[in-house]
Amino acid sequence: QLQASGGGLVQPGGSLRLSCAVSGFRLDSYAIGWFRQAPGKEREGVSSIAGSDGITVYADSVKGRFTISRDNAKNTVYLQMNSLKPEDTAVYICTDFDGHWGQGTQVTVSS
Repeated sequence: QLQASGGGLVQPGGSLRLSCAVSGFRLDSYAIGWFRQAPGKEREGVSSIAGSDGITVYADSVKGRFTISRDNAKNTVYLQMNSLKPEDTAVYICTDFDGHWGQGTQVTVSS
């Protein structure tokens, strides 16, 4: 199971940290990814972190602003989002790339 949390309302330029708590498997066994979906738009890949070696990948739209990390002891993956823009507004969802998705957490960037 994956449980996403940490969303909210933030002003442009602000920061949020999302969490994806994982249960049922170890983080070093699977890659974990964050996707987002805005109203009327297709689901978009944001970032991922590999299970075995922790290699990270970012969408061009978030490079330099978002950082993905994990805490194996807490079985949690984080997405630190800085310099947020209104176009980052979306429901953010985490996945294990094995057919399992969290319930999503809403991020709204607005003044």
